[in-house]
Amino acid sequence: MKILHLSTRLILGGSQENTVLSCEGQARLGHEVHLAFGPIYGPEGSLLSRIEEFNARCGRGEERTSTGGAVMPIRTHVIDDLVREVSLTKDRRARASLRGFIADLRPDIVHTHSSKAGVLGRVAAWDCVRAGQKIGVVHTIHGPPFMPLEGSVVQRAKIGLTNWVYTLAERRAAKCCHVIVSVADAMTRTFRARGIGRDEQYVTVRSGMETEPYTTPGPNESRVEMRESLGLKDDQFVIGTVARLAQHKGHADLLAAVRRMKDSGGDVRRIVLLWVGDGWLRDELVRDASAGARPFNVIELDHFQKPHERPLQEAWARADASRPTLLLRGLVPPQRVPGLMRAMDVLAHTSSREGLPRTVPQALLAGVCPVAYDCDGTGEACVDGVTGRLIPTGDVSSLARAIVELRADPAQRERLASAGRESCLRRFSAETMIEELERVYARAMQQDPSASRRGL
Repeated sequence: MKILHLSTRLILGGSQENTVLSCEGQARLGHEVHLAFGPIYGPEGSLLSRIEEFNARCGRGEERTSTGGAVMPIRTHVIDDLVREVSLTKDRRARASLRGFIADLRPDIVHTHSSKAGVLGRVAAWDCVRAGQKIGVVHTIHGPPFMPLEGSVVQRAKIGLTNWVYTLAERRAAKCCHVIVSVADAMTRTFRARGIGRDEQYVTVRSGMETEPYTTPGPNESRVEMRESLGLKDDQFVIGTVARLAQHKGHADLLAAVRRMKDSGGDVRRIVLLWVGDGWLRDELVRDASAGARPFNVIELDHFQKPHERPLQEAWARADASRPTLLLRGLVPPQRVPGLMRAMDVLAHTSSREGLPRTVPQALLAGVCPVAYDCDGTGEACVDGVTGRLIPTGDVSSLARAIVELRADPAQRERLASAGRESCLRRFSAETMIEELERVYARAMQQDPSASRRGL
């Protein structure tokens, strides 16, 4: 098949990693794979280098199909007007560009990802279907575009209006789509509750990932070696996150939770928050951590060229031993994430808007217990008391208490992580995801073309 994936931005993120793994797996099956996306910018980093490395291996003949044939490189395309922000002018041009691009490429499958590319891509693909092209149109819901209602009356009204606009757009796009893939059952429930699509359009395909880097440490990536490279001591308790520094990821809640740990009987002197990732909210979060009656030591480790050498040692030496520490690791290549996770004692995932957070099963695969907000699909990987601790979203006091309990009970952490690891090995492998997408594509291609042209 000729498969076209569409994503708004190819930044470092869960949905983008899911998309790239799908592209690689499908290329290895012998498909011709294309990946189109909007301009990449911002501090979040990009996955484009991973595509380029994969293509280089294809060029050297290092990637082979299961039958021994050559693997074709993934062809990338930039759609200049496909931007994240709503812009009537650019959105109109992006739809026209996508329609012309799809008409010329003539793919068998158009598979859209993320909200903006999902709406514009499906509508553009359906324009081509109506014009007589035989295309299976598939969309994956990686996370909801709808924001929780919070803040002042005016802020809540603005969020409510934005959610209503997104709902109308998603209802329209669902009519331009054969199959809607949810990465978690919770996504199907959320979208159907808003009257988006029909029950028979939905199928759950859990977000797949490369499991071996998390289950098997690479050279110099054992827990002991990774903690030494970060300057961590054996008695320091590390609460880690792997996420963009963005509003809905809940980093401010973690700062607040550590500050409340004294109220829950916790000793914060040996607490370290290890944040892996970067984003537009970084400066604001650093100011928050450094201020107030209970400030953190702040060590911006990514400012050091070689983190394990003298500058880091000096930063730790200057740290006030009576305070908790915020250790910012910044952006790292995806292949460095498994090792950094092993340095953690717990993985904290405090997002208020999520599909199925990849970092939760990744932490479990690495043998690290998660403590997470019960948001959207998170509970499908982090089952409270079984594979981690699940906290009501936004309940900072309960979050603080759970961290204190996990810190005091290493046996509980090990039991929860061990149970979760076995579950995730079965459910979240990239190979399983790619196999299931093959069935989704076959189903989309079996749709009656005349019915598609009339509209679902």
